[in-house]
Amino acid sequence: MKIGLDIMGGDYAPKANVLGAIAAHELLLPNEHLVLIGDTQQIKPLIAEQGFNPDHFEYVHTEEVIGMGEHPTRAISQKPNSSISVGFSMLKKGEIDAFVGAGNSGAMMVGAVFSVKTVPGIIRPCLCTIVPKLSGGRGLMLDVGANADCKPDTLLQFGIVGSLYAENVMQIDNPKVGLINIGEEDEKGNMLSLATFPLMKETNFFNFIGNIEGRDLFNDKADVIVCDGFTGNIMLKLAESFYVMTIKKGLKDEFFDRFNYENYGGSPVLGVNAPVIIGHGISTPTAVKNMVFQARDMINTGLVQKIQAAFK
Repeated sequence: MKIGLDIMGGDYAPKANVLGAIAAHELLLPNEHLVLIGDTQQIKPLIAEQGFNPDHFEYVHTEEVIGMGEHPTRAISQKPNSSISVGFSMLKKGEIDAFVGAGNSGAMMVGAVFSVKTVPGIIRPCLCTIVPKLSGGRGLMLDVGANADCKPDTLLQFGIVGSLYAENVMQIDNPKVGLINIGEEDEKGNMLSLATFPLMKETNFFNFIGNIEGRDLFNDKADVIVCDGFTGNIMLKLAESFYVMTIKKGLKDEFFDRFNYENYGGSPVLGVNAPVIIGHGISTPTAVKNMVFQARDMINTGLVQKIQAAFK
């Protein structure tokens, strides 16, 4: 197994990514390898500072970097020797089994779609995120930002891929799928949710339990929460602020500690033909380490192959 890691992506690159790679390596199995993609003249001195054996990693040297504010499509096409472009080129050729990066999220999304392509049958790939539950468990929410505007059949597909992720990667048996709405009643909602509800109610692809409200996000009513990317991103950013607020207020609470994004890594891209993880721009070494483990779990469970089979 080879997992490609973009060393140049993120606000704290390259150091945070190098430290995250070292932390991940300590817990990987002998047949699980990291390929560090970036400027080796910056990478290797950072590894030496840690007294770490550089031979534990493979390296692919790149000389260009896609900045966080660059236009995604333009940057991918105009910077073919950037760490993101090279990483996706390697993923497409099968030289790595997964690609992980905390750089320009738009470029990561565009790179995934243009290189390994969308799974045939899937309308739009999406981003998902882990949601902590009051009971101590975890849920999954999607989409959280890739698709601001959605159609009913797109949301139906989010339910399918989300259920597969929850069942295989999160080990949740027969995950309950809920549709975010402004009320629990069947007839509630805007045009999108009203049109989506009957599609989900009639499907045999997942265990649909009906509409859920924002207050159900952290209870056990649903394991998989489906919404459009506009709604999901707002809910995600609001939830992430809980952890920051508890820190600023000097509060210590185990539940709110689980809102720390570092614990989960990044957002898997579901619906493309290879495992891709997009991390926060502010990713720390701990977050980078956990992104690597997310990619490993997607590979080990054969999630992409199971999504492909579901849409044949």
